[in-house]
Amino acid sequence: MDAKDILGIPKSSLPIPQEKKSRPQKDSQRKPDGISREVYALTGGVAPLMPSIDANQLKKRHQPENEKITWEWLAFTNSARKDNLQLYHWVRVVNGTPPTGDYSFAKYNKSVDVIKYTDEEYEKHLMDLTWTKEETDQLFDLCERFDLRFTVIADRFSSSSSRTMEELKNRYYSVSRTILIARAPTPADVSSHPLVKEPYNISQEIERKRALSMVLSQTKHQERKDAEVLSEAKKITESRMAAKAAQDAELPVTSNISPEGVEKTSVPADTTSPSSMQVAAGGAPLMSMADNAAAAAASLRMLRVYLRTYALDQMVQAASSSAGLRTIKRVEQFLQELKVNLKPKVPTKAVCAEHLELRKEILTLLNLQKLLQNKEEGSYNETPDTPKRVMDQDRTFIPDSVVSFGERVVKRDQKRKGPGAGAGPGAGAGPGREAPSSPAQSKRPRKLKATDS
Repeated sequence: MDAKDILGIPKSSLPIPQEKKSRPQKDSQRKPDGISREVYALTGGVAPLMPSIDANQLKKRHQPENEKITWEWLAFTNSARKDNLQLYHWVRVVNGTPPTGDYSFAKYNKSVDVIKYTDEEYEKHLMDLTWTKEETDQLFDLCERFDLRFTVIADRFSSSSSRTMEELKNRYYSVSRTILIARAPTPADVSSHPLVKEPYNISQEIERKRALSMVLSQTKHQERKDAEVLSEAKKITESRMAAKAAQDAELPVTSNISPEGVEKTSVPADTTSPSSMQVAAGGAPLMSMADNAAAAAASLRMLRVYLRTYALDQMVQAASSSAGLRTIKRVEQFLQELKVNLKPKVPTKAVCAEHLELRKEILTLLNLQKLLQNKEEGSYNETPDTPKRVMDQDRTFIPDSVVSFGERVVKRDQKRKGPGAGAGPGAGAGPGREAPSSPAQSKRPRKLKATDS
């Protein structure tokens, strides 16, 4: 007895085949060129920190066969030095011929061209009560020696009276500017020179350094206080701008009409004439145009940042909103006749304002022409030569609705009474048509019922 007998499993002579799990195939990575197999196995295919390139893959420099290159220890001099100092360095020599020319780094020696003056020019243009000629000469020598490094110049400057750095700068730049203007044939020839175009301002320089020293000498507590004040000021500014924007949005749109004009236009209703009513009707588009322009300006103020061409389009639409499509086309045709572009090519603030003003004037002109035409047509219809019919004055006016209503009432009564009950042969008929008479013999006799006997 074995375990299969205990568990009740039938004995089988052949083993049950088991399915083998397929292993995922590893992606075979090719070893790049220039890297040994051991190094590639250690890194595991990770890119190295430093690029590893085989020297054989590099492009070899072409070298002529008849060229012989050697390196020699040779002496050289630097043209930037005034003491003719001789030094040595390694030099590449080709075919035994050493290189000629100046030292390669001498071109980086830059110096400032300091203006020189003569004794005659000093006596004629540069005399100053606070400066002597010896101090001025010493200052210009130091400026040339130290290449306008005024920190070093102020340290090396020796004088009986102590001079600040700002005073040294002011003296040097004022003398140079005066000499340039004096030597030029006309002042316009040196007007673009930096010393003439932007003169040195000693008071501004002193104030700048004082403010800078105050900022640098602040403590941490003062810096925090300043930051709190600036943040509070920013909050106040933002709240004011938000309140102003809300106020502009809530305010009603006001036109450019003065109160005197409103008082003049407000006349009693009993004294109004047709001509005054036409003028008032013509002025309404002008008032609506001003209202629309003010509304467009208020909407642009809400945007704060916008393109000037967009603002011009909005103002043109607001100015033309009260006019019809035909009037807008006439305005554009008028602009083309004046050889004016429908949109300015250079939409500056002044150009856009003039373009909008021209459109408003053209629209006003067209409105006035229309009012004049209407007034002329009204005066032509009211001429005394036109004959008037007396019948129209004596005849009372009866609305068409009343007549049609009376006809409907008469027809309804005739239908209720039946044929023959009217006052005449055409009492129940419509106008211009008589009702046909129906004889009594044409009616069929009514059947008798049992209740009638």
